[in-house]
Amino acid sequence: MASELRVNTLKDASGNNSIATSFVAGGSAKHWIVYNVSQSVTDSLNNSSITDVGPGNHRFNFTSNFSTAAGYTAGGVMAHSGDNDEYTYTIQPKSSPDIATSSLEVVTLYVNNAAEGIQDYTYNCSSSHGDLA
Repeated sequence: MASELRVNTLKDASGNNSIATSFVAGGSAKHWIVYNVSQSVTDSLNNSSITDVGPGNHRFNFTSNFSTAAGYTAGGVMAHSGDNDEYTYTIQPKSSPDIATSSLEVVTLYVNNAAEGIQDYTYNCSSSHGDLA
């Protein structure tokens, strides 16, 4: 028999810093992934696999689907080995299935230097927020 715990508010061990459980459920990342240039996943949540779809393009396949493709957002950062620079992902919603309930395709693009442009970067981290189905 499964057990169930019902609470309205969470507090730290000293009884301070309370937060409503609805905020935790609604504001937590529903997908995140940390991976390297060879698509070796270091850590993840709600990620079944990663697919290489071209230089600088990766598709994250979710374990649990989002409720709608238009109902979630994603972002991330990446860096080259030895760099202290941070870069930003641009999400590539050119057509379905780039943003779908079951997967998300991203492109790693250094937006501050067109010469570097779209390419695979050494360290990558992405997270998605929204409602799961």
